[in-house]
Amino acid sequence: MKSSVSRGLLAVSPLLVFLLVYLVSSLVAGDFYKVPVSAAFLVAGAYGIAVARGPLTARLAAFSRGAGHPNVLLMIWIFLLAGAFAETARSIGAVDATVSLMLSAVPARWLLAGLFVAACFISMAMGTSVGTTVALVPIAAGIAAQCSLPVPYLVAVVVGGSFFGDNLSFISDTTIAATRAAGCEMRDKFRANLRIVLPAFIAVAVIYFIRGGEVSQAPVHSAAEWYLALPYLLIIVLALCGLNVTVVLSAGLGAAALMGWATGRLDWVGWLGAVGTGVAGMSDLIIVTLLAGGLLELIRDGGGLNLIIETLSRGIRGRRGAEAAIAGIVSLANVCTANNTVAIITTGGIAHDIAERFGVPPRKTASLLDTFSCLVQGLLPYGAQLLMASGLAAISPAAIIPYLYYPFLMGLCAIVSIFFDRSAPASKSVSK
Repeated sequence: MKSSVSRGLLAVSPLLVFLLVYLVSSLVAGDFYKVPVSAAFLVAGAYGIAVARGPLTARLAAFSRGAGHPNVLLMIWIFLLAGAFAETARSIGAVDATVSLMLSAVPARWLLAGLFVAACFISMAMGTSVGTTVALVPIAAGIAAQCSLPVPYLVAVVVGGSFFGDNLSFISDTTIAATRAAGCEMRDKFRANLRIVLPAFIAVAVIYFIRGGEVSQAPVHSAAEWYLALPYLLIIVLALCGLNVTVVLSAGLGAAALMGWATGRLDWVGWLGAVGTGVAGMSDLIIVTLLAGGLLELIRDGGGLNLIIETLSRGIRGRRGAEAAIAGIVSLANVCTANNTVAIITTGGIAHDIAERFGVPPRKTASLLDTFSCLVQGLLPYGAQLLMASGLAAISPAAIIPYLYYPFLMGLCAIVSIFFDRSAPASKSVSK
């Protein structure tokens, strides 16, 4: 027993090494911009391979298996398409046109609240925070430049709002995974979830409305070339139609290229150059994604994730303790996987068992799994959403985190719900 615990602790230690290297080095330097996330992951990855059990070839194979996981490779495809689209759109003036269109249509006071609400409801319709981030972050960065606002602040408005829909949408993969794991109907989970996050949504919208009074009216460019905004409007419409994010980005890239050729703003070679520049701009994110995937696979392969689940599921007393354990298990699993859907799938079985034993309603179990996984995912500097947002806005992921009002308040509301929720105890679960 002691040997399995020590192996599990050793397996988890590379993640602690990453956090120590990144956080301590940044604090010593006094600037999070000076410490690349990729460098911290490289140090942690080398350490993880060194301390893992088994032959070196097996350790390297486990690391490579994680780096080459289909989810990791899919995210890299999204990064590549997003970079190519963003740079092509910038080259033809689509970003400036979209920003000018929005600034001319929305009063300055409503700008922050409007951007947040738009991100919430677009993500609700799409069911994905990544797709919302891809669609709105370049616009948010453009608005920040036009209105002399901090870019990380505007980017955080979008990223925070994107998790509202990711958490609530009926077509979100996290909702599907959580309801299946807990054995409840989606509508029941939605109602329970809405009771938790609605106060956070209202509070953040009010904060942004109040802060909107500090936004000065930016000079709006001529709307004579409004049609240049069509590629961005297209990807938003296609995303709202529920198309896969890779299809949406491919269509947007094609539309931006055609617009550039039709207006004479780009030729064939110029477009290839824009695509190359956009892809190159995502190189650091791709490296971080590969290194994180490999490191997290070492943690799973070494039993670190199992140790976390077993430790947190022991010694539970009462319903509140059970709910806190479910929240803790899925949160730490998300830290170790950097994927909220995978974290829910990984911990769903044990969460269901804990819920049945201690009388936690299935709808509350599903809500806790989804809410806490989204909370952690939204705050991870190596999570897909912050990596994507930072790459599109050319800022550090760590610079965004302090401004993520919605995830922080959502987490606070979820914790309060554990201690003060008086809903009826669990009844017979609904099998899916």
